[in-house]
Amino acid sequence: MMSLFPVEKRGGVFAVYGVIAGLAVIAGPTVGGFLVTHFGWRSIFTVNLPIGVLTLALALLLIPDLRPGRRHRLDLLGVALATAGLLGVIYGLIEGQRYDWGVVTGVITIPEIIAAGAVLLALFLYYQARRQSTEPLLPFAVFKDRNFTLMTFVMAAMGFAILGIYLPLTIYMQSVLGLSAIDAGVTLAIQPVAMFLSSGFAGALAQKINGKYLLIPGLLALAAGTGYIDWAAHAGAGRWDFTAGLVLSGLGMGCIWTPVFSIGTRDLPAHLGGVASGVINTIQELGGVLASAVVGAFLQNRLALALHDRAVEASGQLPTQYRPQFVDGFSNAAHSGFEVGAGQTGASLDLPAQVHAIAEYVFTHAFVDAMHPTLVLPMAVLVAAAVASVWVRGPREAVSALQEQEAAVA
Repeated sequence: MMSLFPVEKRGGVFAVYGVIAGLAVIAGPTVGGFLVTHFGWRSIFTVNLPIGVLTLALALLLIPDLRPGRRHRLDLLGVALATAGLLGVIYGLIEGQRYDWGVVTGVITIPEIIAAGAVLLALFLYYQARRQSTEPLLPFAVFKDRNFTLMTFVMAAMGFAILGIYLPLTIYMQSVLGLSAIDAGVTLAIQPVAMFLSSGFAGALAQKINGKYLLIPGLLALAAGTGYIDWAAHAGAGRWDFTAGLVLSGLGMGCIWTPVFSIGTRDLPAHLGGVASGVINTIQELGGVLASAVVGAFLQNRLALALHDRAVEASGQLPTQYRPQFVDGFSNAAHSGFEVGAGQTGASLDLPAQVHAIAEYVFTHAFVDAMHPTLVLPMAVLVAAAVASVWVRGPREAVSALQEQEAAVA
């Protein structure tokens, strides 16, 4: 898009991008819930195959050939180092909980896999530093632009926040409120509908004012909306009790996606556009991966404690002979991992029928107890991103800084 559109038109272009992304987010939870309910969880992956093929075909047909006419050499060693390093770090963070952050196989452990990935990424950066005078895979020049560097942090924060919000919220809606996958998707669709509406407004303003005056309120609105959801969540809540928080957070998201890309790429030369896009997308994905590890581990830890406390509290209602089994069952339940659905309420435990109501009470209230502090994590990250965005340069500041650099070189 940087090659196709001049700077003054990119705000509107990114607004269209934000609107389409909003439509995709609206369709995603609902269509995903329908597919999972009727065709199994594998269908949410296979459905992407025809969509990907169609997208590739349309790209080949419609996107103009903008090659500058000079030959490029692919940095194969750089690709190998970056791929292997990211694989190690991402695999370790995602699968860490599954293996209890210990042995995967033989003598190989999760910390060793993450450490190996980090070492390979360090080698990648060293190798790229040696190639800056030729044609590196990652030109460090992109990070000389303050706005781009700040926007990579904002995108990492957004990747962290989105997964950090949706992970506990999805489990809560299905396992605590008892909603089906489709009903949960329809309920959450309020947020992207609000984002769809605010994206057009943000796009119209993006080129008229400094983008940070949209970005900062958007980040804070997303954090505030999440705070409302966290406040409204309890075991007996209704599915529409979160509407105000979903609307507020959705309006905030619409004021984030449009300016974040515009700010990040506005002052970069066109030949760095591809690298900048790749870096931003990768950083956002890494933020999501980090959230899956940090938020997942924190939620599981808090749930283990809450289940034990709630089980001890409720066990007084049971005959003495059932109390140890009841408490032990819930004390160990959280360590088996998360399963979305009604089965997490304790109905699958080998207990008399009259105990099931108490078991459901324990799980639903314990999960809410665990979710409240967990949602504070993405809110804190969003506030940090808003604070960092204060240092975003406006268009005139960026031009003046560039002129000062050119004068210094001269």
